[in-house]
Amino acid sequence: MTMTLTDLYPSRGAAEVSVPRQDPVVWSAPGDPGPIEVADLQSFERDGFLSIDQLIDDDEVAVYHSELERLVSDPAIRADERSIVEPKSQEIRSVFEVHKISEIFARLVRDERVVGRARQILGSDVYVHQSRINVKPGFGASGFYWHSDFETWHAEDGLPNMRTVSVSIALTENYDTNGGLMIMPGSHKTFLGCSGATPKDNYKKSLQMQDAGTPSDEALTKFAEAHGIKLFTGRAGSATWFDCNCMHGSGDNITPFPRSNVFIVFNSVENTAVEPFAAPVRRPEFIGARDFTPVK
Repeated sequence: MTMTLTDLYPSRGAAEVSVPRQDPVVWSAPGDPGPIEVADLQSFERDGFLSIDQLIDDDEVAVYHSELERLVSDPAIRADERSIVEPKSQEIRSVFEVHKISEIFARLVRDERVVGRARQILGSDVYVHQSRINVKPGFGASGFYWHSDFETWHAEDGLPNMRTVSVSIALTENYDTNGGLMIMPGSHKTFLGCSGATPKDNYKKSLQMQDAGTPSDEALTKFAEAHGIKLFTGRAGSATWFDCNCMHGSGDNITPFPRSNVFIVFNSVENTAVEPFAAPVRRPEFIGARDFTPVK
């Protein structure tokens, strides 16, 4: 007999809906060991994010940035379905499943400074739901419109609960002008279910430009008025951890200064993906993993 999971977070229906968060933000028990200090965990619980001025040092940044450049200049990688190109410039925008393509990035995923924080926030062993390098070259790289990652991961990948955390590690300087990450602090406490059915193969369009799963202007205005907007800046080697349900986005980069990062999504092994809650088919495994092997 197949058990049907209750959908705690309905989305992609006839109307936009707002639902209070039904899950913890920090899943570990107070006093559980881990690299994050108690005050920083409390800040993450309140705001939905945690910034670290220097997660990796300059020498490590050079290694990872060199590997990023190698990957995006490799014709075989460009031809791979895991590479996403800019619609206008045709330059590579993202390379997915980078921890499987590159042993250098695989080591970063296993680094205790990285995975240790994920385990502490999620209170369990974790696996990689998604990994990618993002390249935001200067002079016109397009941004990502406002969205909650969990809305997509729930609707299209089948993640049942909000027990997922992302880390963005800067490989170039993040200025306040070159299309940096913006988050609405505290927005992770409310789930916004978007209206409109999910088209088949929606991922092919959404990885270049959000469409399905996009909040309304009215909802975004209310969120921004309630929570404000924080723009993240920092040197190469800095990192931002953020909850899966944070409302976030980024603007276009019209400066000469590129913005590149490595982005890793950790999901709890106790929250493995099921069938999509609001999509006709699963997204490909290089976007939403079905290999739930814990990171060790």
